[in-house]
Amino acid sequence: MNFNWDIFWQYLLQPSDVYLRALWLTCVIAVLSMALGCVLGLVAALMRLSGNPFIQAPVRFYVWLMRGTPLLVQIVFLYTALAAGGIFRFEDLDLGWVVIPGNLQAAIIALGLNEGAYMAEIMRAGIAAVDKGQYEAGRSLGMTFGKLMRRIVLPQALRIIVPPLGNEFNVMLKNTTLVSVIGVQELLLSTQMITSATFRVFELYLVVAIYFLLLTTLWGFFQSWLERRFGQSDRRPATASRRLFGSYTAKLLRGR
Repeated sequence: MNFNWDIFWQYLLQPSDVYLRALWLTCVIAVLSMALGCVLGLVAALMRLSGNPFIQAPVRFYVWLMRGTPLLVQIVFLYTALAAGGIFRFEDLDLGWVVIPGNLQAAIIALGLNEGAYMAEIMRAGIAAVDKGQYEAGRSLGMTFGKLMRRIVLPQALRIIVPPLGNEFNVMLKNTTLVSVIGVQELLLSTQMITSATFRVFELYLVVAIYFLLLTTLWGFFQSWLERRFGQSDRRPATASRRLFGSYTAKLLRGR
């Protein structure tokens, strides 16, 4: 195999501006999509817990639809199919200081909508795990539903929500590659463009794989700190090595 080490080390250690912009865009898409997913998930979780079947029905349909169809299909449908059907077209959004392309808007919304369905179940389980006595204590103090959730229920539910939320963001980082299908120049599409000019396919795809491995590894360490920060009371928070390699391998790495 004719492996060009110069190309490999150049793009790995001295990435071009194209790669740096793509790396930044990948992180921005992941963060914004995850934020949107968390907001949608919280709203959907509260609607599911309302007890009113007319409020629960649209949420159940939303979760069923998003979890039952491939994410790639959702992205293409939102950006391409809606425009082709004359229903809605994403136009570039000029904010004065920055222009947000239509395909980038569609990418963030599609990823956020998909993530919201998963976060809805995660948050619903976290909120439902809070002892019912906490609700009664808050109501006895005259708290409104919003204040009860904000001051009593959600802070306790976060200890349960944070670990799966961190795992979902790890998945979100990797799912950003799917938006390349609608022309968003994140890491994967930028790599494809460079390979078409250099014909160094193996070297450059190896570089992009290492970049994603680096991103998910750094997030693994941050997630471990985040879990310690919120202080799981029912079990020991997973260390970064345990999260990345599994508990048995992590013990071996520590020499146990």
